[in-house]
Amino acid sequence: MLEMVQPSARHAAPPVVLQWTRQGPSLGPAEDLDYGITLLRATQNGVITSPMVRLYRPAPTVAFGQRDTRLPGFARAQQACRAHGFAPVVRRAGGRAAAYHEGSVVVDHLQRDQDAMQGFQDRFAGFGEMFARVFRNAGVPAAVGEIPGEYCPGEYSVHTPLPPGPGGAERGPVKLAGTAQRVVKGAWLFSSSVVVEDPAPIRAVLVDVYEALGLDWDPATAGAATDAVPGLDVETFAAGLRAAYQPVEDRPWADLLRTVPPR
Repeated sequence: MLEMVQPSARHAAPPVVLQWTRQGPSLGPAEDLDYGITLLRATQNGVITSPMVRLYRPAPTVAFGQRDTRLPGFARAQQACRAHGFAPVVRRAGGRAAAYHEGSVVVDHLQRDQDAMQGFQDRFAGFGEMFARVFRNAGVPAAVGEIPGEYCPGEYSVHTPLPPGPGGAERGPVKLAGTAQRVVKGAWLFSSSVVVEDPAPIRAVLVDVYEALGLDWDPATAGAATDAVPGLDVETFAAGLRAAYQPVEDRPWADLLRTVPPR
């Protein structure tokens, strides 16, 4: 997986050091998404030259896909978001509606690449496995693959099986992370939303949103890592992800904002 950001040991070149930045407060639900595209353009234009990861805890957001906006129930789905305290936004990449909040992390990986389309599919598999490995290191038995009835279905979703419920009742797997990718000439952005804590608001808003959109799904697939391992938190996951990305160099958020201001 990480050969995309650093050479393997068999190469003589030194490892590429990835820039790691932790965003401060949310810029706003729509603004957070837009800033990812701004950073992609900065990477394409050579303003950002090293591979970079931007990690942030988002404000409560439901990110709709472009296809969702063409459904008759889209306006009602937007109203459902607001009723649950989630902002409805439309993303430029990805499939169906996905929800995240302060108990989640969004991970934007940006990288210059003269042949950015090559490896497009491999990146989905590689990043999915990296997130699953970080979860496994934290005690969550995560795997990669679509689960039946999941929201915003994807071949490379990260999910975890749940322990039996009260009375030994079986429970199916829940989705932990979804991924999307945007490619421009000379650069790519791989964006992932990972739900770590506080699953109840995620489930509640998605139930009403998918009902409004008229899309079939299984609400039991919406959850968080804490469904499998109570007590896990965002900072533990973030620390594990940073360790997986070694070597990294911290780039202060304020420095990034000075270099690449939001539009």
